[in-house]
Amino acid sequence: MRVYVPLTLPGLAEAYETGELGTQPLVAYAVTPALREWYGSDDLEELEYAALNRAALASLRLLAARAGAAPRRVVVAVDVSEGAAAADPAPGADAAVPGEVRVTAGVALAKAASVHVDADDAGTDVAAAVRALAAADGGDDAAQAVVDGAEDHELLWFATQEIPNLVGADA
Repeated sequence: MRVYVPLTLPGLAEAYETGELGTQPLVAYAVTPALREWYGSDDLEELEYAALNRAALASLRLLAARAGAAPRRVVVAVDVSEGAAAADPAPGADAAVPGEVRVTAGVALAKAASVHVDADDAGTDVAAAVRALAAADGGDDAAQAVVDGAEDHELLWFATQEIPNLVGADA
């Protein structure tokens, strides 16, 4: 099963150092029955793109919680075994988030298929979206438009061999 793990650049750097994507249970996004229903399509490629975008939105939330992080959304695509990801929400999780899964087994960064990161020129819009998140969550339509502005930027695709360059590590 392909899952999309939201991170920040500091989170990616930490994963590069430790070799592991976060701690378990790891929140990720995947093509689930709820995502299929929410998105209204049976096209797997479209559904995976929707899961990637759900993870990008979660990356915005991580950026909001991590002051000083570079304003770039980061998503790591990784394949896990079917039994490693559960679509039932963890206690306290928002059951209304389509595609959200919990990965209960450790995920080695070496198993990643690709990394998706905002281009540098998205920084201004991503930073504005981070600042507008709370108001957008409160129903402010203008703030939601700002958050949606970050989604106008397509995440760039990177091979996993490029992670050292993304995090500024000496390879």
